[in-house]
Amino acid sequence: MPELRVGVIGTGMMGCEHLRNLMGISDASITAISDPHAEQQGWARHTLGSQASMVAEFTDHRDLLNSGLVDAVLVATPNFTHKALLDDIFETDLHVLVEKPMCTTVEDCLSIVRAQSKRTALTWVGLEYRYMAPIAGLLNELRSGIVGNLKMMSIREHRFPFLVKVDNWNRFSQNTGGTLVEKCCHFFDLMNLAVRSRPVRVFASGSQDLNHLDEIYDGRPSDILDNAFVIVDYANGVRTMLDLSMFAEGGLHEQEITVVGDLGKLEAFIPGNGKIFIGDRMSRSVREVAVPVDPDISHLGFHLGASFIECKHFVDAVLNDKQPEVTVLDGLWSVVVGAAAHKSIDEQRPVFISEYGI
Repeated sequence: MPELRVGVIGTGMMGCEHLRNLMGISDASITAISDPHAEQQGWARHTLGSQASMVAEFTDHRDLLNSGLVDAVLVATPNFTHKALLDDIFETDLHVLVEKPMCTTVEDCLSIVRAQSKRTALTWVGLEYRYMAPIAGLLNELRSGIVGNLKMMSIREHRFPFLVKVDNWNRFSQNTGGTLVEKCCHFFDLMNLAVRSRPVRVFASGSQDLNHLDEIYDGRPSDILDNAFVIVDYANGVRTMLDLSMFAEGGLHEQEITVVGDLGKLEAFIPGNGKIFIGDRMSRSVREVAVPVDPDISHLGFHLGASFIECKHFVDAVLNDKQPEVTVLDGLWSVVVGAAAHKSIDEQRPVFISEYGI
């Protein structure tokens, strides 16, 4: 297969970012798009520019799947649609990259894991934060053993509120899986990746204190959390913590990631300045290590080029019969922690992962 024919399902903000990513990958060609909304189809045409006339347009993803025009699809639709879309895709032999979260519930994620075990086509989950240069650099240093045995990890995200989406679907936890699934599955994936063990207990506190309080849609007030603390205990004894605030636009860094081992400490910042920091316990010294963005990235987009790297690796995996780097199991466990955190907040107690039967 000299070139991968890709269809993009969902052409909103992230769908158009992925169109730009794919346009910069020589081994991929965009052959079809699907979106039921005319405005978003217009965004796609604008993004594609002169290539738009060569790309088939559909309003129903099933027509795209049955068109014979694609070898793989990229799903960038609202969270609550992922399960049904994946069910339809799994009726074909098409490869798929599905945006995070894989599904909005643990039950649906488990269903996808079981279904994927019966198919040969590749399924890749879009957890692209692991490809951001500062985070990838931190993970590489952690794996080198430079800070010894990992004991603690913390991630702080202080940022702006949720953006406006089509029909304001992201204002309701029922549609998103909740803030700690929708937004924070990225961070729980990083924790799972760094710790290399399964989470066993989650304790969280959170609320909707400032954002969207005056927003009512069809008589329903928005119920999306805008801040939380989440503590996760792992089977190997490591503890992690998330500090989330979505009304903290004035900070120097949007994200801060810290890991502490018995020999030292690693720090990374997003957006950062192309560096990570390595601290040594014995000497109490700190040194900087450069982690420049890959110069081959043709589109930086909203994620410092991470989603471009993700798409490029996905295309390479399909064309060269490789295993996905981000699997449906990764997608499952990133949702499990977020779902357990919401349950902890709702029931005001620690939640054991064993309660989910996994």
